[in-house]
Amino acid sequence: MDWGTNLWDQNDVIDKHTQAGLDLLERYIKFVKERTEIEQNYAKQLRNMTKRYSKRGSKEEQECKFSNHASFQEILNELGDYAGQRELIAENMTANISDKLTKYLQDLKQERKTHLSDVKKAQQNLESSFKHLESIKKRFAKEWAEADKATQQADKLESDNNNSKIDVDKAKNHALARMRTAEECRNSYAAELQKYNKEQNHFYYTEIPQIFNKLQDMDERRIRQLAEGYCQFSHIEKNVLPIISKCLEGIAAAGTKIDEKKDSKLLIEQYKSGFERPADVEFEDYSQGVKPSNSESGLNPLKGRKHKIFKKHKITHAEKHMVLFMFSMI
Repeated sequence: MDWGTNLWDQNDVIDKHTQAGLDLLERYIKFVKERTEIEQNYAKQLRNMTKRYSKRGSKEEQECKFSNHASFQEILNELGDYAGQRELIAENMTANISDKLTKYLQDLKQERKTHLSDVKKAQQNLESSFKHLESIKKRFAKEWAEADKATQQADKLESDNNNSKIDVDKAKNHALARMRTAEECRNSYAAELQKYNKEQNHFYYTEIPQIFNKLQDMDERRIRQLAEGYCQFSHIEKNVLPIISKCLEGIAAAGTKIDEKKDSKLLIEQYKSGFERPADVEFEDYSQGVKPSNSESGLNPLKGRKHKIFKKHKITHAEKHMVLFMFSMI
């Protein structure tokens, strides 16, 4: 099935159809460009986020000795690699789809313009030939009418006995001349008609079908390129899936590396002071005349130690009330 045979009289339909095809190709290019921008922005946001959450400084490096801290840093590193794959998707879509199809679209537009221009030129040539045929036909009709009129006039003069032989011969010669001219016009008209019919036959059976078939070939090539672009949209992302899967596996592996018991042991090893817990404070009975000890070690068992186990906190009103109550009971 070809356009030249089956759509020989549907130039407007072919014009609109091929334009719609180019419009679709252009829409797909814009679609891919927008998808590319989304991938680029996504990758950029991921990279910015990993930077914000990444450890910096000696204190944070110290914390990374703990498995749960180190695993989170590994997750951030894997996410950075993941962002790189999203950038790769954007780059490949730009190079293999957007840029490629944009150039191809420009070539198709020029090709379509050339073919439609050839159709228009062929139509104009045929119309010009038809106008020339019409002008020769009109001249033939006019000359034939004049010749017929001259013949009737000569016959009329000849039938009238009052006219001289000279007048009759003159009328006959004039009618004969007009008839010869009309015959020449008739032959010219016949020749031009034959020529036009040949041109018309060539136009409808050869020239236009060839151009329409070229347009069909162009449109089918466009469809194949568009189909390839559709497949590339999927293949480009599939190609990076193995690496993306490794990134995700790395994130999962980071979670499995965490050892809560080991982290607890590490904290103990780093901060264990080695000191004994303070002894009980002895009861000093003032009612029996016991004087306060000069040593402050009993009241301040932790004084002189380099490390403080508990942070100081502000005594609340309730605590003050409890202390006064206890002293009132002694």
